[in-house]
Amino acid sequence: MNFIQNVVRPRKDRVFFATFDDEIKLRQDFTDRLDLLDRAVSSVKGVGKQTALFDAVWQFCDEKMRSVSGRRVLVIITDGEDTYSRANLNDAIDIAQRTETTVFAISTKAGFSSAVPGVEMGETKDARDRDLVKLSEETGGAAFFTGDMLSLERSFRKIQKELTSQYLVTYRPSNDQYDGSYRRIDVKLGTGHNELRIRTKRGYKAISDTVKP
Repeated sequence: MNFIQNVVRPRKDRVFFATFDDEIKLRQDFTDRLDLLDRAVSSVKGVGKQTALFDAVWQFCDEKMRSVSGRRVLVIITDGEDTYSRANLNDAIDIAQRTETTVFAISTKAGFSSAVPGVEMGETKDARDRDLVKLSEETGGAAFFTGDMLSLERSFRKIQKELTSQYLVTYRPSNDQYDGSYRRIDVKLGTGHNELRIRTKRGYKAISDTVKP
């Protein structure tokens, strides 16, 4: 709720809140009312025994993000393991790109006690970590690996900063046909800006149902 309260601008931003385990559940639809979001967050009392991460990304992007205007962002808090989805990592990346949704992922696999070596330093150790990194980076976001409450708060602040300091760059491709091909994007900085770093999605599929930004 602290993250939501700091990010949401009344009458400008809308947030939906949902959970996913062996059930994907929308707990609060898009709203800018913090009292409704607080009630939805507080209503989460337990978790299921499975994790349908990729199905959740697919469903949220297809059913929620596709129909809204403006910038679309998913902030996912998860241990990164998927045990229940029919969709796979590539499916999740594909639907996020098609709906122009940027994904930020926060890994909780270490809990908040820094029990996993390297987690507090942001290192990735296994396939679950690499999946979160790929899902985020391929959609223009980033993955964070928290080891304690302090690093969790830092992750939230970094996401908050990025959400308020992005640029929109457009172009017209030489191939303007929706032929299903993958179009790679390579954005580079001009000289004299070595202190800056670009984060953008790496490409997209040219298909006709892609949502316009």
